[in-house]
Amino acid sequence: MPPVAVATDSTSYLPRALADGEGIHQVSLYVGWSADRERELGMAGFDAFYERLRRDPDVPTTSQPSIGDFLAAWEPLLDRGQDVVSIHLAGGISGTCEAARQAHGLLAERGLGERVEVIDSETACGGMGLLLLAASAAARAGADKDAVAERVREARRALRIWFCLDTLEYLRRGGRIGKAQAWLGGTLKIKPILSLEYEIVPVERVRTAGRAFERMVKYAGELRDSGSDGWVVQHIQATEQAQRLIDRCREIFDSEPVFTSEVGPVIGTYTGPGLIGVGALPRTLLS
Repeated sequence: MPPVAVATDSTSYLPRALADGEGIHQVSLYVGWSADRERELGMAGFDAFYERLRRDPDVPTTSQPSIGDFLAAWEPLLDRGQDVVSIHLAGGISGTCEAARQAHGLLAERGLGERVEVIDSETACGGMGLLLLAASAAARAGADKDAVAERVREARRALRIWFCLDTLEYLRRGGRIGKAQAWLGGTLKIKPILSLEYEIVPVERVRTAGRAFERMVKYAGELRDSGSDGWVVQHIQATEQAQRLIDRCREIFDSEPVFTSEVGPVIGTYTGPGLIGVGALPRTLLS
């Protein structure tokens, strides 16, 4: 058993088998419409949610885990003798990391604070998934809590990730548009390319889906040229486009992706269907 356990929330969207195989412990966020609110990790699939999101004029709500949720995940790990590094969704778009810090404060009152480190990933989705795999690799190698946390920070400095949306409308509706707010002065009929550096950051805007796709492919080449060769692709209800991007990235990187997956409803509420994203960091950080 590694001396350090890696914990997170549900918004990395690592494939479940991969997360379980790496021993990554997840705490679920919540999402839904009023009485239909549920744990994201408990959802059997995402198709029904996204179908309703497209047609329902009411915006679903999302909420972070409770302090009790974090303690319920961490305490069994502490009881079996492991320290914990807990890595969470960017604080610029969610209160999840702050709730984790409050839970950590309660542990500190019991003299256990030194055994848990809470880290704001300053990213989400595939980017956070890569940080988790970097942490897991360090933990498996026998690193202590401080060394695992430093690996996460090193990986975050190296991480680059972009995503393209079909429309800005969902970000506007959900109020999580960040620095892309300036783009709302014009038409919403653009294909925005964005990044996440603690909050949503605008990168480029193009007029057609085809141009957006080719720009994402070009970005993958830039990642490879910079030495970031551990790559991921994610999407929301865009299986065909994601597969095309995966195929192009296989040619660019001459390797298989670290993982691919669909982004779930907590993030999808604010981005909407049609998202495709690509990101990478040096594969050496994952070993």
